[in-house]
Amino acid sequence: MKKGLSRTDAESADLYIGYQAGIGQEKEYTSFDSGWGYGPGYGRGWYGGGGGMTTGSTSTIYIGQLALDMYASSPKTLVFRTVASKTLDTEAKPEKQQKNLAKAVTKMLKNYPPAPKEKT
Repeated sequence: MKKGLSRTDAESADLYIGYQAGIGQEKEYTSFDSGWGYGPGYGRGWYGGGGGMTTGSTSTIYIGQLALDMYASSPKTLVFRTVASKTLDTEAKPEKQQKNLAKAVTKMLKNYPPAPKEKT
């Protein structure tokens, strides 16, 4: 495994890793203006005449979130935490989704191990 870590099922591990994954939903509204007609300040007086037509559509966006925590076994304290989120393509093939997950984890562990704190 990368970063000097290796997996073990032994109870004497140096680090314990916990993770949480979730998917959230957001609504996205996209509007379109036809651009036809007169706007303010043109045409008949200050407010103008005519007007364009605005239409719109809504869609659901799925956002994946992953949190990764590392705890020291002794004393049992949090030593590293990282979080990632990304818009998910629900139509993507499983191979593409797995590739995106691997990229996210690599990015999350970019700053692991953390630099030692300077003593003041």
